[in-house]
Amino acid sequence: MKIPLADLVAQYHTIQSDIDAAIRSVLESGHFVLGPHVKAFEREVAAYLGVQNGVGVASGTDALILALRALGIGPGDEVIVPDYTFLATASAVLHVGASPVLVDVDPDTWCIDVAAVAANITSRTRAVIPVHLFGQPADMSGVMELASTHRLSVIEDNAQALGAFYGNRRTAAIGDVGCLSFFPSKNLGAYGDGGMVVTDSADLAQRVRMLRTHGWREKYDPEVLGYNSRLDEMQAAILRVKLRHVDAWNAERSRRARLYAQAFAGTSVRTPVERPGSTHVHHLYVVRVAERAAMERALTERGIATAVYYPRPLHATRLFRTLAAGRSFPVSAALSEELLAIPLYPEMSDEQQHTVSSAICEAALARS
Repeated sequence: MKIPLADLVAQYHTIQSDIDAAIRSVLESGHFVLGPHVKAFEREVAAYLGVQNGVGVASGTDALILALRALGIGPGDEVIVPDYTFLATASAVLHVGASPVLVDVDPDTWCIDVAAVAANITSRTRAVIPVHLFGQPADMSGVMELASTHRLSVIEDNAQALGAFYGNRRTAAIGDVGCLSFFPSKNLGAYGDGGMVVTDSADLAQRVRMLRTHGWREKYDPEVLGYNSRLDEMQAAILRVKLRHVDAWNAERSRRARLYAQAFAGTSVRTPVERPGSTHVHHLYVVRVAERAAMERALTERGIATAVYYPRPLHATRLFRTLAAGRSFPVSAALSEELLAIPLYPEMSDEQQHTVSSAICEAALARS
């Protein structure tokens, strides 16, 4: 039995008739860019998250770049980001000419370490980007308190945590701006690239709308240097269908995560921590194992897919090595050697999950 990390074809089959109808509606409308589905999806996502505005853009990376630009962040500014994240979190800062300041992450949640943020604030710091990693909410109370004290903007990188709660609020709706990704494998995934910027600020939303369309409000009369970064109509139509299912899919992810935690109890496999008062939506189910390469081999031999997120923390990459010179990141360095993503998706069968659990427990026992 081959078991993938995720199965997007299986997901499509569960909602095929609605997806096909949505695609057909776009094809028959002849309206493919910034049409009624995009506008409706922006409203629906904003309502789902509990914010006033949503602006569809071409990708999660573009969402970060446009959010930074809309906040006026640029050359001479510093933005604090976690060292353990997908590179777009920090590369977006470089794209606007600012300097990313890498900080270590919490050893339990793997999200940004608030104490490390506090220790790295300078007179040039303009913003902090907490990442809700793998579906786990970051410590937003701590981040927001620091932001208030030091007058910093907070940009939530919510690419991996759509639907998660921090207290009684959805992630992406807590900071000044939230950035979403609709990459196909995300909990709410398109059939191509897509992203969104969400905010309660009408002014910020208007700036993002200008930036996503060449910098103009009035066509052919740009006010600022902008981009061509628009969520297309086809993807919006597909995502509107999927949005209706995302809470049920997240609930099934959480149920299967609990089953994994029960199966691995008493073994050397360390399972994800769920922050008290928050909900983890398990975009990825990532375990921590001391001998990762051996575990990967054992699972591959059984036809079980795995993936490493991330094989290098940012400070160890060629792009960011110079920026982090002379500093240590012990937690993210250890995580890059030990974390392993294993299959978890809403359409997974009990038999598939049992096969994965058994294989991992057997491999862990053999090396204990």
